[in-house]
Amino acid sequence: MKVSGFTFIRNAIDYDYPIVEAIKSILPLCDEVIVAVGNSDDGTLDLIKSIASDDRIRIIETVWNDSLREGGRVLAEETDKALTEVSDNSDWCIYIQGDEVLHEAGHGALKFAMRENLNRTDIEGLLLPYRHFYGSYDYVGTSSKWYRNEIRVIRPRCGIFSFRDAQGFRKPPNQKLRVARVNAFMHHYGWVKEPGAMQRKQENFHKLWHDDRWVTENVLAADAYDYGRDVNQLERFEGTHPQMMQARVNRQNWTFDTDISIDRRTPKDRFKSFCYHRLGIELGYKNYLAAR
Repeated sequence: MKVSGFTFIRNAIDYDYPIVEAIKSILPLCDEVIVAVGNSDDGTLDLIKSIASDDRIRIIETVWNDSLREGGRVLAEETDKALTEVSDNSDWCIYIQGDEVLHEAGHGALKFAMRENLNRTDIEGLLLPYRHFYGSYDYVGTSSKWYRNEIRVIRPRCGIFSFRDAQGFRKPPNQKLRVARVNAFMHHYGWVKEPGAMQRKQENFHKLWHDDRWVTENVLAADAYDYGRDVNQLERFEGTHPQMMQARVNRQNWTFDTDISIDRRTPKDRFKSFCYHRLGIELGYKNYLAAR
């Protein structure tokens, strides 16, 4: 069984992406990892080259279409560029984004699931559960704002493509994939950055969805991002971070604290939570079909 990893990145240093940790978190499962490095202004290419001494890592240099400012479509375009470069004889492809890190506790389950479903042609992908961190490495989001699961392993050469803003995958013409669930947690750190880097990311990334006027009117100009102004329902995280992330966690140099006893859920959030935890029914965003 041959497994390829793939990802994309641009300006990882300026926006404080844990891309090195992301790549290294899937490397033990992969025979190769394709990294599409977009035209950057901050030394991102050199950063990725610094870990490319591992001959499983293969870099392709890309140029982002900065005129593509609708629904984050350029992110999907960059994902597809990396996907097309995986080896022709790969059986599975593991996808990871620059702000995600796979917890090593799930490596065994993920490897087992790939072998178990290798010859099941009805299974087109594998679904991983998520932990979304917010403000600091001590809090995880629990409201319906955060998606609970997403596809992160797919079959190559099946016409599968990155969907919308690269959150998940679809197959032609625009069908959801049928997936098997795997108990291998993906940690999402997109909302845990040094506040200055988080502010720069907000100002830049909204340009992938909106025009300049919208960004000017809706993105608050500041030197540092105020995590307190957009706080949602959170819980204290009592588990462990991936080993690859521990040094970064230890380096956190800002303080974020909030009163998690306040119930900030909307009525809709409460209803969805009741259905999920009491009835086992998952409502809301589901970009996949469960295996029969």
